[in-house]
Amino acid sequence: MEEFVDEKDWKQLEPAVSVKVFLTVLYSGMLLVGVIGNSVTIETSNLLRRKGYLQKNVTDHMVSLACSDLLVLLIGMPVELCSAIWNPFMPTSGDAYCKVYNFLFETCSYATLLNVATMSFERFMAICYPFRYKSLSGRRTAYLILFAWLTSVMVALPLLIATGTEGHRGLVTEGPVTEGTVTEGDNWPTQNLTFCTSLSQHWNMYRASIWVAFIVYIVVLALVAFMCRSMIKVIKEAAGNVSKTESAQVKTARKQTILFLGLIVVALVICWLPNQVRRLMTAVFHKHKWTRAYLRSYITLLPVADTFFYLSSVINPFLYNLSSSQFRQVFLQVLLCRRTVEHVNRRVLSSPWSAKSSTHPLVSKSRRQQDSSSDRTPKKDQKSSTPQSDSGVILSSPCSTDQEVIKLQNELTQLGNDETEI
Repeated sequence: MEEFVDEKDWKQLEPAVSVKVFLTVLYSGMLLVGVIGNSVTIETSNLLRRKGYLQKNVTDHMVSLACSDLLVLLIGMPVELCSAIWNPFMPTSGDAYCKVYNFLFETCSYATLLNVATMSFERFMAICYPFRYKSLSGRRTAYLILFAWLTSVMVALPLLIATGTEGHRGLVTEGPVTEGTVTEGDNWPTQNLTFCTSLSQHWNMYRASIWVAFIVYIVVLALVAFMCRSMIKVIKEAAGNVSKTESAQVKTARKQTILFLGLIVVALVICWLPNQVRRLMTAVFHKHKWTRAYLRSYITLLPVADTFFYLSSVINPFLYNLSSSQFRQVFLQVLLCRRTVEHVNRRVLSSPWSAKSSTHPLVSKSRRQQDSSSDRTPKKDQKSSTPQSDSGVILSSPCSTDQEVIKLQNELTQLGNDETEI
């Protein structure tokens, strides 16, 4: 059995020129789309919160998730292109750089995963246990987000010790090589290649870190899937029962939340699984025990796994747009720098329950305002008392805050609009 691989095999860690060019073009496009998409998502979420369409807790989760995706792309992709693809071999002076990069990248990666978990947990509590959810502290969202980032740091902390630059010498031999087998005078085909990798002296720590991270990945996916299933069950049980405190719009908003979380789970399974397999390959056997076939399999999987992993941070903004048409409207407005969305309390509606206003709740009513301004008699904006739902997703009816609107709220209450915020 071959205990070491030869010089040609180790050199295959550096991709061919054609592969380098292809990955450079692909990564550049993904980086551009991902940075723009997540940046617009952050601005869109904050805009919707300022305009009264999104709850602050949901906005905080969305911003935290988008920030972790941004950091994954900004930290990972440029370094991947410069170091792993174009110049995989580095001097030993890059040891600190290697450690910091692995730590930061692992932290941001698992922050994305755990942000999905905390967002799912909060929506799960709001939908399945609304009264218990209301009794929790008002700063629960901040604590959940802090927990996600601190846990990610703990998961990544061992990599500060267990990774670094290490030289590897390739030998062609047909049996086990023990100390003293190779001497300075032997004419074996050897090479000293130094690259960012797991350190031999901390192999057990590295191995444990990879397996713990993999268990966290599996547990989070299982928990999010369980919570989505429970939320779907609650919605199905309440199907057809439109009570005074739960309108059809609230149920629609809940379904949008569950749809988004379900799409994220599917994306995490598809996009993260190849990378998890690649990481486990490095933890199952020490590199000195890899055979030529094992190394070739790893090299083949490496670009595929990395591409799918970065793709998960690129597509999250598209999942927001896919799960909510209302979010998509404002997202396009921010992207095109044409922000026509008005504050929810300033919208002019011909009727609080008109089909047109329900279909396009975030579109500016400028034309209608111009028509109404032609009348010399000043008219106040009509406002309804519909708040945001417990799902945190945008609702089509506006909410009101000032004293003048309270009078109108009483009139609308007589017509049956008694929705309350959970």
